[in-house]
Amino acid sequence: MADTRLWDIVNELKGPGYKWVNLTHELSPETPHWFGFAPMQGDLLFDYLEGTPEDKMAPMRCHQWSVASQYGTHADVPIHFHGDGRDMSQITEKELMYPMVVIDKSAECEADPDFMLTIDDLKAWEEEYGKIPEGSFVAFRTDWYKKPDLENKDENGQPHYPGWDIEAIRWLVEERNIGAIGHEPADTDPGKVTTKEGAYPYPGEQYILAVDRIQIEVMRNLDQLPPVGAIIFIGFPKLKDGTGFPTRVYAICPAE
Repeated sequence: MADTRLWDIVNELKGPGYKWVNLTHELSPETPHWFGFAPMQGDLLFDYLEGTPEDKMAPMRCHQWSVASQYGTHADVPIHFHGDGRDMSQITEKELMYPMVVIDKSAECEADPDFMLTIDDLKAWEEEYGKIPEGSFVAFRTDWYKKPDLENKDENGQPHYPGWDIEAIRWLVEERNIGAIGHEPADTDPGKVTTKEGAYPYPGEQYILAVDRIQIEVMRNLDQLPPVGAIIFIGFPKLKDGTGFPTRVYAICPAE
């Protein structure tokens, strides 16, 4: 008899007992993205009304898109910061699905846009929800996706946005052996770190990619997920030499 257990799981997950949550910004020239990139551009190559079968032109619409590799909701892989790291074609299928935990610091980030997530915050979360599981995806919820401007510059041109303390990421890797991290701003590190004169650039992002993990940036809708119990799915091209790419990310969690 054929084994259809996985089909049963799919049917169950699509049923009323579970909620599917989109964690991805729509991809367009208006998509929130890292501040150093131009908006994506598109050229119409073929349209439905152009050509005839005699012209050997198919009745279809096709575009050619130009977009930065780390644009919008996107994945970063080790080669992004480290020349000897894995590229997108080397990320395994099992690294595209994780048990997920959500660390909610949205209230703190609203009060202090320079908020930095620390080891103490992670330990306090564990006291309430239990130990962060090995191999999990740890998402830092800030509700930053609701901001009209991710960079949030003040009148002096100084950016203000929250991020991870590198020691918190190191603790997650060394003490909990997590699989990946994600966040809503366009940087891993807070603005006060990425713009600090003379500082080592992007220490948190340098670290998470150096230890052969991936991360997802510019996420959204983390406020629709529980602290524990969700599963996250990540999809991106198997791109040779790819350092990152716009990514479709979603989660499944028990219905409320």
